[in-house]
Amino acid sequence: MTASEKNHAGTATAPRSTSQAVKRPAQPERFALLGVWVVLIIAFSVLEPDLFPTTANVANMLGSQVVLLILALGLVFPLRAGDFDLSVATTLNMSMVLVAVLNVKQGWNIWAAVLVAILASLVVGVINGYIVTKFDIHSFIVTLGVGTVVQGFIYFISGSVTISGIDRELTDAVLFRPFLSVPIGFYYAVILCLLVWYIFDHSAFGQRLLFVGQGSEVARLNGVNVNGLRWRALIISSGFAGLAGVVYAGNTASADPVSGAAFLLPVFAACFLGSTVLKIGRFNPWGTFIAVYFLVTGITGLQLLGAQQYVQELFYGGALVIAVILSKVIRTRGERIRRTQVQNA
Repeated sequence: MTASEKNHAGTATAPRSTSQAVKRPAQPERFALLGVWVVLIIAFSVLEPDLFPTTANVANMLGSQVVLLILALGLVFPLRAGDFDLSVATTLNMSMVLVAVLNVKQGWNIWAAVLVAILASLVVGVINGYIVTKFDIHSFIVTLGVGTVVQGFIYFISGSVTISGIDRELTDAVLFRPFLSVPIGFYYAVILCLLVWYIFDHSAFGQRLLFVGQGSEVARLNGVNVNGLRWRALIISSGFAGLAGVVYAGNTASADPVSGAAFLLPVFAACFLGSTVLKIGRFNPWGTFIAVYFLVTGITGLQLLGAQQYVQELFYGGALVIAVILSKVIRTRGERIRRTQVQNA
């Protein structure tokens, strides 16, 4: 590699050079979901003034989505790099069951059980990343297969039964001790949002992930370790899933072998919907945060108005389909605008 090529590789590790050369459009639509969210809050507050705007309901909505938010914050890492991790829900479930098995059945200290659960979750990410990068197989297929294997492991270690009686010390750490009537777990999730935001916006790792997601071959030609970044992203995703499983175990003080599967559709809906907020076409933590609480606002409001439980599946499924369509339309529109600007420059 010549000196000029090395210089180019060093400076082109992120798409910032393009954004500096070509001014990004204002994109006022990036605040559209925020506007809809405000309208929903006002509408439900008017329709159910005795139930929806109460402190108890708001605290419940904020606290009830902590597990989903943590799971989604991990999933945005591989999504940002252009990969799918369909094993996050089963990894969450495995973490939760491991905590219960080790603490309740084996008599382990709760924090030792938590550590093993998170380490086991990281191993799932290592396996995912190794197969995806070593054999160049699409992450969709790999993580679906690995997730299925993990589910079998869950049935094996749990005996296919619910395990109750997890040490209340874990529950106290993630659920009780509320601040301003909101469970402390919500503030943990906000801190994680800040951490992910810093990584994405203020670190070379976060910028290179975006570069890889926008074009892995271009990134590779510019000297970026594409496979290494993708592998790390999948490990981080599994680690966050393990942490989400620990929090879920603390919330319920029990574990069963199937409840984690219910998170798969909501977590993808939140991530894709979040990519249409604040930073159009980019998976980002604050957009994901807004999407998670937008979704729970709509579901809670409709249920308070008398909607049946199935409204939750309708809301999450509809949100995912709409978000994917919007992401595609907005991305195509943005590329067209940038090409026009480059031609006119």
